[in-house]
Amino acid sequence: MADKRDYYEVLGLERSASDNDIKKAYRTLAKKYHPDLNKAPDAADKFKEIQEAYEVLSDAQKRAAYDQYGFAGVDPQQGFQGFNGFSGFDGFGNINDIFDSFFGGGGGFSRSQRSTGPRKGSDRIMTLRIDFMDAINGVTKNINLDMEEQCSECLGTGARSKDDIKVCPTCHGSGRVLRQQQTMFGMMQSESACPDCKGTGKKIEKACTRCKGKGYLKKKIQVEVNIPAGIQTGQQLRIQGKGERGIDGGPNGDLYIEVIVNEDSHFIRDGKDILITIPISAIDATLGCKVDVPTVYGDVELTIPAGTQPNQKFRLRGKGVKDTRGGIPGDQYVEVDIVIPSSVSREEKEYYEKLKSLEKKSRKSVFERFKNTFK
Repeated sequence: MADKRDYYEVLGLERSASDNDIKKAYRTLAKKYHPDLNKAPDAADKFKEIQEAYEVLSDAQKRAAYDQYGFAGVDPQQGFQGFNGFSGFDGFGNINDIFDSFFGGGGGFSRSQRSTGPRKGSDRIMTLRIDFMDAINGVTKNINLDMEEQCSECLGTGARSKDDIKVCPTCHGSGRVLRQQQTMFGMMQSESACPDCKGTGKKIEKACTRCKGKGYLKKKIQVEVNIPAGIQTGQQLRIQGKGERGIDGGPNGDLYIEVIVNEDSHFIRDGKDILITIPISAIDATLGCKVDVPTVYGDVELTIPAGTQPNQKFRLRGKGVKDTRGGIPGDQYVEVDIVIPSSVSREEKEYYEKLKSLEKKSRKSVFERFKNTFK
């Protein structure tokens, strides 16, 4: 026990912290260090430490024992069960009950600590990568899901009929059992989920023939996802009822899809604005010209005025990204890259020499004017 940190220190709390303070600190830290979200090498160990601290401090009896006796007062066999692994974040990540807290599931450390009866399933999250132009214009994607849906025959009860659902004789319907264990400090008492009914408080005498008593059926489904125009990397879409299955006939949780937008080879996005760099010749920059500039909505004619300087920017109003909330769209900014040829033909060289002679007759060269500033 000597290598463990104080549970209050792990959660960043004082010993006088309220239950709400403990729950709030746990949610914040658990989301920060969850291995599906945090790829640091020590994230899993920190997450395990946070879970263990919360398991003890969120339980009134365990907290009292810990406050009085320290780590020796916490029975490891009845308390923290360890970190059971995690799934990859790029797929359909089952992030267990922690996302119930983040996405409105109600809070609390584990299902076994909740009341019996129908309960909503956990939410789950996945990532979806889309092309740059799909994010600009919006797109519909079809995704395949492995779902556990409520059995339509027994409505999630797992029983063949209502008469086959009885009160669990072990816990008498409470879903919880008390255990006592003699320790060096005396008799310690703890509460846990009933091992016979798994916390449901019910015993099924005759199982549903369709789902074999599970209360749910596994199936593969295809879900249509409408991605709105203007979405950005990191934004999430919610699909109701496509998360983890409900408990005891409760509804499924929700699916949250985090969108990742691929970069484009020419367009750069800055919020609702678009930036593109176009090349023009020194002659066009000097004399001016008209060019058809690519935008995310097609080509638009742009007038390049005479005397345009390198890296000068022009704005195309309303040619940026649409607002997902229906607001004013952004603009597109066109930056000019004046390209100097690395080689010229004999005829071109003759014209450049004539221009150079004309410049000397009418005024000093650019460099000569620069040198005069030092005199």
